[in-house]
Amino acid sequence: MTRFIHDQFAKDYLEELLKPYGEVQAPSRVAGEVRQIDVLFSPSVGQNTNLEVLGLLGRFAETPAILEPYRNAASSDEICDCLLKLLEVRGRLQREANRNETFVQESEIPKLWILTPTASANLLSSFRAIPTNDWLPGVHFLADALRTAIVAIHQLPVIPETLWLRILGRGKVQGQAIDELQVMPANHPFRKATLELVYNLRQNLRVNQNLEPDDQELIMRLEPLYQQDRERAVQEGQTQGIKQGEQRLVIRLLNRRFGEIDLSLIERVQELPVEQIEGLAEALLDFSSLTDLETWLNQQ
Repeated sequence: MTRFIHDQFAKDYLEELLKPYGEVQAPSRVAGEVRQIDVLFSPSVGQNTNLEVLGLLGRFAETPAILEPYRNAASSDEICDCLLKLLEVRGRLQREANRNETFVQESEIPKLWILTPTASANLLSSFRAIPTNDWLPGVHFLADALRTAIVAIHQLPVIPETLWLRILGRGKVQGQAIDELQVMPANHPFRKATLELVYNLRQNLRVNQNLEPDDQELIMRLEPLYQQDRERAVQEGQTQGIKQGEQRLVIRLLNRRFGEIDLSLIERVQELPVEQIEGLAEALLDFSSLTDLETWLNQQ
């Protein structure tokens, strides 16, 4: 259960960071055995000059990209599955080009970035994945023709350029990144949205009974930060801002779970006070249909 929560957080988080710079599909279905790409990104023309704010993640987004984040260390089978997704996308592009009697440009083929919290030396060696001088430590490239890199997040240097990827790490790596995020300037374009997503992750984890030690530590680290932000916002008269932020998160989760929901239901959610919106964020994890949401709303 917690793995699903972290997977959904990673997809929402990457979508939030990348959507100003191009088209994001999270998830995206590909042919074959109905595999799903976690995040498929296509950069907009002329946006690459603004990607520096995302550091190393911004470099990944300079060209079409497939991003596959893992909560647990990616296994050999999972990496092979990612490669199959890339090859299926490549095959789809080739079939479209054949129908149009054109050629697939190398720049049109996405690069695959496998984001794993840790990666053993044996795993990297088994795929002949090696670092290069042009990239930071922790980024290991497979053969050029495969257009793939395994990003071992625990090996990334602790510098601002890697912050947005270290948020997707585990344990101390993720905790350090969250601490850095908290002290960033308030006007940073991604600080507020990222903190909202992280706090929503905290809420979703709190309702689970059998948490892993890493998740328990994450909740304990986030709890005082969340309370401090809420108290600061109240003192500054931003209660409405808190409510709107939590509304956006809940509505996004509902849309992810059930597709686009009816406007009347959205309006009912927006009418809820902050405390009930937080309760809904926890309750929706147990919903199996929109009928459950309507029943919950009727009980409030």
